[in-house]
Amino acid sequence: MRLTRAEAQERTRAKVLAAARDEFADRGFRDAKIDQIAARADLTRGAVYSNFPGKRALYFAVLAETAAAQHGPEHPGTPATPRDVLGALARAWVTRLPLATDEQARLGVDLMPEIIADDHVRKPYAQLMWLCAIQLGLTLENLRPGARQVRRAQTALTLLHGAAQLAAAAPGFGEPFTVVTACEHLADADFDDTGLTPHTNPDIQTAEHPWTLTGDGIVAILGLHRLSGVEEALRGGTDVTLVIVTADPAELIPLARLMVTDFTGLLRNAAPASARPRLRIVLDDTSTFTTGAGIETVTDMTETALRVESGRVVLRADGFGACHAAATASTRSGRR
Repeated sequence: MRLTRAEAQERTRAKVLAAARDEFADRGFRDAKIDQIAARADLTRGAVYSNFPGKRALYFAVLAETAAAQHGPEHPGTPATPRDVLGALARAWVTRLPLATDEQARLGVDLMPEIIADDHVRKPYAQLMWLCAIQLGLTLENLRPGARQVRRAQTALTLLHGAAQLAAAAPGFGEPFTVVTACEHLADADFDDTGLTPHTNPDIQTAEHPWTLTGDGIVAILGLHRLSGVEEALRGGTDVTLVIVTADPAELIPLARLMVTDFTGLLRNAAPASARPRLRIVLDDTSTFTTGAGIETVTDMTETALRVESGRVVLRADGFGACHAAATASTRSGRR
């Protein structure tokens, strides 16, 4: 049966990703060559570049695909404590640390050098790390209501990322499961997390028009330099759809997909669904959401939030603090 154009493109993309995974595993990111990837896939250089703008975007895409295949089953939903979640997250993390003798497990060791070397990638990565910490922090808060827990989550992620870097740079240094114990102990430490000081000057407009792209709740359309703003939307107590956008989707959406896929899988394994934030994450590489929201120019500083009620947008906020405004401001009818 003859393939459609879309099916042929998807098959070509899959061949490129498989060949690139083997090339990166064998040679590392720096020594891998697009020509060799094309040869492994039995394709031309042009076929590779028609799917990915460059080697780094391809590397991010390979790591994202690998992350999607790595995660264990979802948490069974049994009662859990913050200590349980931090321990489960750390155990899942350390079991995949790269071994010096395992080339496939070492596939991701070149990620951090690439991020550190280029501010174009480093700033989005920092905000993606904030997104991970916010999700973990709110999960911990749901298990132990009271103080903000994002700083505790940041500390756990700092410890885990440090362990991963040392496992690659100094194999055999330290005991991985001591890291698990350290993360568990973070559950009882005092981090004096005093909370947010929200921005207060977004442009707020009441509205009344249909919206079919999501259900009711807050739709936060955020550029890759503004992802931390989603915390203010999530604290509004309703469902939140985070739409991630960027001025450079060809390279940076694969990075976002890697980070979102990896951490979402880890959190689903470590924490019951009832404790996880009411958050859906969309990578808007087709501009579906920005077009639907009437956003003409997308940048990495984009910050637009919509409040959707009964299938209609009732409030829109733009600029710093948009998520806080969409979650808390009154509409003409007085709804909050």
